[in-house]
Amino acid sequence: MNIGIDTGYAGLDKAGVKATVSKRRSNIEIIADILRTGEHGAGKTEIMYSANMSYTQTQRYLGFLLEKEFLQKIKLGDTLTAYRVTDSGKGLLRTIDTLIGMLSNQEE
Repeated sequence: MNIGIDTGYAGLDKAGVKATVSKRRSNIEIIADILRTGEHGAGKTEIMYSANMSYTQTQRYLGFLLEKEFLQKIKLGDTLTAYRVTDSGKGLLRTIDTLIGMLSNQEE
């Protein structure tokens, strides 16, 4: 599944001047928000509100993260389901946090 990863960086304009970085969250930042919310297990609604996404976006991202095994689905009884970050998901979150930190330090 391709969710269209976007770094949010606009690049250089025609004059070679660094263009402004987008104010919108990138897909990577959204994934990090989801992984943070799921560190101790969270339901779909909690993830949706914590990451500030629509139901459709939540479905798409959860499907992607489950497919890549960064999240695991946990059944809590007959009707309740939670999502928890896997070890590889924790590693991904650390990597994302490192990259975002490095990029934000260069902007200053």
